[in-house]
Amino acid sequence: MKISEFREMKTEELHNELDRLRRHLFELRAQAVTEKLENPNRITHSRKDIARVFTVMKERGETGIEQQQYHLEAIASHQKA
Repeated sequence: MKISEFREMKTEELHNELDRLRRHLFELRAQAVTEKLENPNRITHSRKDIARVFTVMKERGETGIEQQQYHLEAIASHQKA
């Protein structure tokens, strides 16, 4: 995605996108370990997308991004249980 697309998102959407991108990166790394990854460049693209999300959040003055992410993950896990 382009950074302009991330800038159009609301803050909550950015947190959700960050969570999705991190899960996707984890899956890509798992595929790389098991040698099922067809295109290794996808890992690089995912990492850059995550960096773009962080850039937009910092431009907006967001602080404690990691703590907010862990809080949202905890809420989501409690809702599933």
